[in-house]
Formats: sequence, structure tokens, C-alpha cells
Amino acid sequence: MSYICVNGKILKAKNPVLYANNRGFRYSDGLFETMKVVNRKIPLGSYHFERLFNGLELLGIKLPGLVTDALLEAQILDLCRQNSTSELSRVRLTVYAGNGDLINKNDEAGYIIESDSLFKTRDIINNEGLVIGVCPDIRKSIDKLSNIKSLNFLPYTMGAKYANENGLDDSIILNSEERVADTTIANLFLINGNQIITPALAEGCVGGVMRRYLVEKMRDQEIDVRETRVTVSDVENADEIFLTNAVRGIRWVGRMGEKEYQNKIGKDIFERFVKTIPGWFC
Repeated sequence: MSYICVNGKILKAKNPVLYANNRGFRYSDGLFETMKVVNRKIPLGSYHFERLFNGLELLGIKLPGLVTDALLEAQILDLCRQNSTSELSRVRLTVYAGNGDLINKNDEAGYIIESDSLFKTRDIINNEGLVIGVCPDIRKSIDKLSNIKSLNFLPYTMGAKYANENGLDDSIILNSEERVADTTIANLFLINGNQIITPALAEGCVGGVMRRYLVEKMRDQEIDVRETRVTVSDVENADEIFLTNAVRGIRWVGRMGEKEYQNKIGKDIFERFVKTIPGWFC
């Protein structure tokens, strides 16, 4: 039997927990965090909670005053214990803006925590390069909401559907200016020579936790990493591509269309910066 945590209470996962007028359900008024738990620790946990509370402030959503990052972390770890996933799990924390109509909200914000077991991750980068493509019909807007993990996830949902229907591991999501934002579940980095490039936050990508961590660490080591505009042509002409997120770390891309990519610098970045994250591997 699996369990969820709803506003601090452990419930059976099959229990109904939302009202029909829940604003997260009705209007996508909320956001979520996806994080990894390894041996009762949350790698990069401070990054996750900082992004969460910054996003809530942006949306004007206020959790009850006693709900802090420390309390949420304790509840996450307790849920993993209840679900026997403390060794290695994927956790989703969803925060929604209470109940009500479009204008009036009659309840305080609430949250749901879910945990699912993960297969053990080996301490090497993926052997087979991913196969990706460009989602042709969906464009993501560039605005102040672009960098948060909003409950309005339709661009990524449709991008994932396109990837699945076309035998791809992932698909690139373009922004409203026809440039690269990110992919359905990751941020994108490309390598040309010794230069590493990733779409800037101003290009509409999700402000990924692993993206932020890697950019900071690479700059600390004086590695040439640029946050800038990236076109599809830039991706097609790159020497290497790798994708990042907080659950899978780094995964390298082997092919997009007819173009094949190497895995040299990306592998080195994995060895230097991901393998050394405290508590990343079991």
C-alpha cells in the first residue's frame, strides 16, 4: 500500500483529497518541485526549497506560517519511510492555491507530497546517447512565469507526447521567438569546442536546480559557460549536447535527426560535478 502526505497528514494514496473547486485543478494556480531522495537525504535540497518559496512569492501563494523548508523536508523523509522508498526515490511536492473561483479564494494554500521508488543509479553517465527531436507545434511563452515549475505544464505534456509518438527519448521545446527554451523534462546544454552554452533564463526555460548548480560550479572552476540565446541551428551544429535535471543528473544526447554527437566534455562534467554532489548516489 502506498501513501501520500496532504498538508502534513499521511493518507492512503487512493484517498480522494481535492475538492472540485481546487484552484490548482481548476486554474493551474500553483507549482511543484520534483526532487530526489537518497538514503534519507535530499541532494541539492536547499536549491529546491529556495526555488519553491521564490515561486510561491511570485504567484502570491502563502503557505500556513508554520510550514517551513525544514518542516517540508521532514515530512518528505517521513513519507519516504512510510512508502519504504528512503533509500532511493523520486518525490513530487505540489503546492496549490486553496479552493475558490477565479477571483475569490476561500481557503489557505495546501500541498501534497508523493514518493515513488527509483532504480539504483550507477555512478556513470548513460551508456547509450539519447535520441531527441524538436517539438514542431508547441511554443512556450517568455514571461515572468516561465522559469517556475507551474502546474500549467501543457507545453511539456504535449512535447512528451510528441516524443513518445515519434520514438524519441525527449523533445526540445521552443519559445515564442522560435529559439530553444529547454526540453520536456530537462535543461539543455550544448558544447562547441571548449565553450559550453545553455539557454538563458530570459529565453523562457525552467530555472532548473541542476542547471543552476552546474553553472555555478563550472564558473567557480573558470570553465567557459554562457547563458544566451540558442537556435535550433546551434543545436544541430554542436559538438556535444547534454540534458540536466535534479533526478537524473546529466544525460548525454547521441543523435538529433541525422546529426550524431560526441560525449567527451559532457562525460568529464559528469565526473567532476555530478558524481561529487554530496549524497547523490546510493
